[in-house]
Amino acid sequence: MAGKNERQRRQARERYVRQQEERRTRRQQVRRRWLIGISALAAVGLVAALLVVFLPGGSDKKASAKTSASPSTSASASASASASTVAEPAQHCTYTAADPVAKKVSFPAATPDYTTAAYTATIKTNLGPITLNLENSKATCTVNSFVHLAQAGYFNNTQCHRLLTSGIFVLQCGDPYATSTTKLDCSDTSTVGTGGPGYNFASENLTNAKYPAGTVAMANGGTATSNGSQFFIVFQDSSSGLGTSYTPFATVSSGLNIVQNVAKAGTSCTYSQAGGGAPKEKVIIDSVAVKKA
Repeated sequence: MAGKNERQRRQARERYVRQQEERRTRRQQVRRRWLIGISALAAVGLVAALLVVFLPGGSDKKASAKTSASPSTSASASASASASTVAEPAQHCTYTAADPVAKKVSFPAATPDYTTAAYTATIKTNLGPITLNLENSKATCTVNSFVHLAQAGYFNNTQCHRLLTSGIFVLQCGDPYATSTTKLDCSDTSTVGTGGPGYNFASENLTNAKYPAGTVAMANGGTATSNGSQFFIVFQDSSSGLGTSYTPFATVSSGLNIVQNVAKAGTSCTYSQAGGGAPKEKVIIDSVAVKKA
């Protein structure tokens, strides 16, 4: 009887270990989807960008600039400019259900406010405001989603979770898993960097896309239809590193110096799979206020 009990206990332990390993593997797979993935060859200055991500989903730790602006050294976001098939300004937007749901929110309206060409958004952070001009006429469905999430308070009390300072120069934000109180430890088992709003949508504005300093673009999950909530702010020209894979939807009109100072402070740890790391200087998004001109 003792031998039987011991076998049962051993089998139970083995099942537990297998279950934990399976959970860890699933988390890593999701994380890879949402990273802005990069692989830099310093000798020749070549950088391959991946995403959630953002900078994706991703998007990107991992929706990258991939939601997910999401980064990963092993994943590769290769969405081409031809993937942007919507005539702008778009008169209809398609948002498709997707996991994970980091924070519950409704889908944006399928009919965007495409007749109005000007929106501004102010990201209120603990370090000061960052003001954006939203490019509604060039990335209508993306702006439609961003405005919807901002008005729903989706970004409130979150922090920008990923900073890239080599080859690609971006600060990635927009994942509710990275709450204002979350300790960013760059752990491979963390869900930070994998979060999205429960829906995906297609890329826009990719033809001849450039990413000079001040560009704000979507992180994605490695494909042209995997945009979610993660986005990234470019603080130094990253056009050669990012290619044309991430939807530019806004430009910074004031406050870029805040991001540049965060970049100067560097990272507190490094994401082994995503690339980049957690900003040493914490950037908390208190709220995002949108105005329609």
